[in-house]
Amino acid sequence: GAMDGTHIPITIAEEKTAPYRNRKGTLSQNVMLACDFDLNFTFISCGWEGSASDAGVLRSALSKGFHVPEGKFFLVDGGYANMPSFLAPYRGVRYHISEFRRRRSSRRYDYADYEELFNPRH
Repeated sequence: GAMDGTHIPITIAEEKTAPYRNRKGTLSQNVMLACDFDLNFTFISCGWEGSASDAGVLRSALSKGFHVPEGKFFLVDGGYANMPSFLAPYRGVRYHISEFRRRRSSRRYDYADYEELFNPRH
């Protein structure tokens, strides 16, 4: 399956805003979602402050009983670490398609090595 976090904009009382301010400076809740290969949601963790990291939300979910079925794994983005059952892209290597330039005469991208080949296919 696949797993990622997303930020949902919120309105909250002024005295409670600090922990809900995310890295972009807006007020939000961090929501972690997981889906299987049939695109069915299998897990949702919501209500986290916008300042909460994706990895922190996942750690909490794992400590509270969230588990990956035996022999399965989740593709995760760079906000998570590689660990058993979670496959993240290589760190420090181009990741987003927009970071790759296309060859003039084809629809193929130029990859420097196997790590660059893996990341956009991830």
